[in-house]
Amino acid sequence: MSSATNFFEFAPKDKKGQEYPLSQHKGKVVLAVNTASKCGFTPQFQGLEKVYKDIKQKYPDDFVIIGFPSNQFGQQDPGSNDEIQEFCQVNYGVSFPVLGKTDVNGDKSEPVYAWMKNEKPGLLGLQRIKWNFEKFLIGRDGKVVNRWASTTKPESLEKEIVALIEKTKSK
Repeated sequence: MSSATNFFEFAPKDKKGQEYPLSQHKGKVVLAVNTASKCGFTPQFQGLEKVYKDIKQKYPDDFVIIGFPSNQFGQQDPGSNDEIQEFCQVNYGVSFPVLGKTDVNGDKSEPVYAWMKNEKPGLLGLQRIKWNFEKFLIGRDGKVVNRWASTTKPESLEKEIVALIEKTKSK
């Protein structure tokens, strides 16, 4: 387990295989989502993009969604990083960062995912991601605030995200 104490201490790989320091989002509220382009939940990209644009319009410097593509569930994201990026943009107009394909479970789990699962275990304390499109809400301090299952529609999270932004907005 990593000795990191918050989300912003990690640097997963971007679509080009380069480090993507999460510290560049320090001070923002973050919604981290493990995504897939060929899943029954894939249409959630549309809801995620709507939430992202709606919140960014009112709070342009306070919020970001980060997609973490994973092929670990039913091989539902088999494409290359470039194919995944193109799919997200062409089909759903995704404008939030979608990183490189990664593992969210197992021995090769992305360290930030191992950390988030440890900080906010799932149902019955399970420290694994059950399926695509699980969501983690990260506060400005880099701590995990909440976690939602794949079945939770992104639009239903907007009020809680906005409330966290407003509650922690610097005066």
